Amino acid sequence: MTAPIPRDIPELPAIPRTHALIPSYVPAAAVVAPVRRPLVGVFRLLIAGLAAATVALTLLLGSPVRVLSHFAVQSTILLALVTAASARRAWTARKPLPSALTGAVLLYTVMTALVDHLLLSDRTPPFSVTTPGTAPTGWHQLADVLLHTVVPAAAVLDWLLLTAPGALRLRQAASWLVYPALYLVFTLARGALGLPGTVAAKGEKGTRYLYPFLDVAAHGYRHVLANALLLGLAFYALALALVALDHARPNPTRHRTKTGFRLQPPVG
Repeated sequence: MTAPIPRDIPELPAIPRTHALIPSYVPAAAVVAPVRRPLVGVFRLLIAGLAAATVALTLLLGSPVRVLSHFAVQSTILLALVTAASARRAWTARKPLPSALTGAVLLYTVMTALVDHLLLSDRTPPFSVTTPGTAPTGWHQLADVLLHTVVPAAAVLDWLLLTAPGALRLRQAASWLVYPALYLVFTLARGALGLPGTVAAKGEKGTRYLYPFLDVAAHGYRHVLANALLLGLAFYALALALVALDHARPNPTRHRTKTGFRLQPPVG
């Protein structure tokens, strides 16, 4: 005979808590070991060297003050510095640079290429960083191709093939436009005040302002500010497109981990 099961089981007393649970924060590096990426570091170091050599060649061929005033040259200098730092971090297995910084440099580099190929390549008189008002030839043409085509293409390849996706954020897009806005103020003030490097050389026309679509002397402030507004909207749309593409593209840095066994389909 077994004892009858009681209908009402008395509630068990609560176990008193002897101490409060202390939350612990474990860094990601303690869970996932950092991985050195020497080939990535070498490739990015080559990009940084190419960007630095392009700036050096452009400075040798043109007026240094005027050359350094161009947005393309300034963005290439930023690319060289940031890519060199990224190469060191990839070589030493350190945490990547903040996406807000790398995304901004990527945007400025792509902007440089698009503005040159879509707005400046077929203008008359020809646009050139080193020879204003005349078509670039020889070394001047090489510097122009490196500055507006080769270096931006290398930066985009590094982002697409060697950078983990999903790092860029929509909230960063607006902040990336602060530097182009400051550059607009700088280039307009430079042309209006006649700062060093704004005086046209003999035989050069329309060189007081660096870019023809920002030439106040030829178009007036109303037209120039309208151009700047349209460019700003286009750059913001480009920034949003880069963020969207960053979240849609596959991960080129993902590596499959090998285990000691392989799952088999169930039998029967």
